[in-house]
Amino acid sequence: MRRGEKAVLALIGLVVAGGMLHSILHVEGPHDREIPYYSTATQEVAEKAMDIYRSQDCKNCHSLWTLKNMMESVPAPILDGIGTLRTESWLYDYLSSRNPQSVIPSRLKKEYQMPSYAALPDEERRVLAKYLASLKVKDWYLEQTRKMEYEKLTGKEPGK
Repeated sequence: MRRGEKAVLALIGLVVAGGMLHSILHVEGPHDREIPYYSTATQEVAEKAMDIYRSQDCKNCHSLWTLKNMMESVPAPILDGIGTLRTESWLYDYLSSRNPQSVIPSRLKKEYQMPSYAALPDEERRVLAKYLASLKVKDWYLEQTRKMEYEKLTGKEPGK
């Protein structure tokens, strides 16, 4: 065995041993395996809203239950937990705005900014608002969700 081969094998051995040691010593927190997001929507509302979500290609910018177009790297807010951060009324008004940037200014290029959904039928906007308002986050993850929302909207870490 050559000297270079020995070095590579030694490095692989160190990485494997380090991974095993980390697994043994890692102490899981009380929520490490728990999903922090949930919905309070009825099945009917969820199905209607997801149909609209798909037909409007919302996944091109937003993630929801991991439904995101991975080819796009637009830094739009995730929608999981948005109902804890915003009310149904606020979401309906936002979706109904002819200029969403007047409600929440966007730091994104024009082609990636939130489009207006004011032209959608009123019932569809109401269903979307109702569903989005049902997307909640558990208390133990609320601060992290607020932080992620702030970072997405401003491009800055909170407190900096």
